[in-house]
Amino acid sequence: MIWSQSLFINKYKVQCQCEGGMSGVDEVNDADFIEIHPMYMLRWEESEQAHILLYPEGIVKLNSSAGEILKRFVGGRLVAEVVAELSALCPDEDIAADILAFLEIANDKGWTRKAAQA
Repeated sequence: MIWSQSLFINKYKVQCQCEGGMSGVDEVNDADFIEIHPMYMLRWEESEQAHILLYPEGIVKLNSSAGEILKRFVGGRLVAEVVAELSALCPDEDIAADILAFLEIANDKGWTRKAAQA
């Protein structure tokens, strides 16, 4: 797997910083149990060759990194489990902070939510 962190995560961080920072973003940590918000449906779109989030008002096309992260939260999982799983796939890169930053953005946008562990 090729980790393309700059395509989504870093680009969005820069945009947020230009708009006054990320003060409204709910912090995500390893102990959180995250799930895809029920208003969204994550699926692979063959014609786009990308994961997409469907919701009543539209669609969000995700890049490969965002798709790799979010698909692991379908049904809900602990953040620490997903960070460990993805870190094992990319042992030469320190991606934990980028994953947490992306999840904070996904939570802020309403794509995911913190939930009680089932």
